[in-house]
Order: sequence, then C-alpha cells, then structure tokens
Amino acid sequence: MLGRVATVSRSGMTNLVRYSHSHGGIPGENLPFSLGNRYKMTAMFIAFFGSGLGLPFFVLRHQLLKM
Repeated sequence: MLGRVATVSRSGMTNLVRYSHSHGGIPGENLPFSLGNRYKMTAMFIAFFGSGLGLPFFVLRHQLLKM
C-alpha cells in the first residue's frame, strides 16, 4: 500500500516538473516582469529595493522631526 502511494506521488511530481517548463527553456521567460528594456528594469529594481532599504530612514527622520 505504502509503495503504491510513493509511486503515484513520484510520478505526479515528475509530471508537474515536466509540464511546468513549457516555455522551451528561454531564460527569463517565467519571470513576472520583462527583461527586454534594461533601463526600465533597472529603474524598477532601484525603486523596489530603494523603497525597502530607505523606508526605515524616512520613518526615523519623520519621528525625529515630530519632537
């Protein structure tokens, strides 16, 4: 019984892996953003990481100016 469950589970995972790569192996094809325009991508990365890294400093500045 346990051997049959393992076999079914293994074949199911193999099918998921096989069918999840239906894009033909093109790098960046499965990303949620386009790699075509490098300047737009650079601006988006700067905005994304800059907002996360800069937010604590803006919060600190806001708190110090309230005093």
